[in-house]
Amino acid sequence: MAAFILEKLCRGCKRCVNSCPIEAITMFSHLAVVDPTVCIECEACMESCMHGAITFRASEELKKNNG
Repeated sequence: MAAFILEKLCRGCKRCVNSCPIEAITMFSHLAVVDPTVCIECEACMESCMHGAITFRASEELKKNNG
């Protein structure tokens, strides 16, 4: 599953946009938006976000439930 932006925590700083190696993140109305069809789950965006606004939690929960 692709990265997910927690809108309430996103401050529009664009650090995630700049850190994404494949440009899967764009800005829309001052919020980051991830294109799930492009995201390669490298977690560079999550590591760069100083507000904790990016998660991959859903994919981790799926792994726990399936394996």
